Amino acid sequence: MTYNSPTRVADLATEARLPLISPSRELAETGCLMSYGPNVPDMFRQAARHVDKILKGAKPADLPAEQPTKFELLVNLKTAKALGFSIPQSILLRADELIE
Repeated sequence: MTYNSPTRVADLATEARLPLISPSRELAETGCLMSYGPNVPDMFRQAARHVDKILKGAKPADLPAEQPTKFELLVNLKTAKALGFSIPQSILLRADELIE
C-alpha cells in the first residue's frame, strides 16, 4: 500500500500527526518525515556487475552475496514544520538531502 499510494499514506500520517519514517526515499519526497535506506540506483549497479560476471562465464553459486553499500538519509523539513517538530542539528548535518 505504501508504494502504490505514497502521497496518501504521507497525508494520513501528517493528518494524524504521526512522524512517518520509511526506508524509501520516494516516501520522504511525497511527505513522510524522513527516510533512511539503501540507495536503490547503487543496488542496481551492483546487480549489473553481478550479471556482467555471469555473462562472462562466472557461476552464480561462486559469486559472493552482496549487501547495499550506500545508504541515504532524507529529511522532509516541510513535514517537520507541519508536525511542529524541530529536527536536531546533528541529524540535519548528517542528512544526504533536505526536502523543503
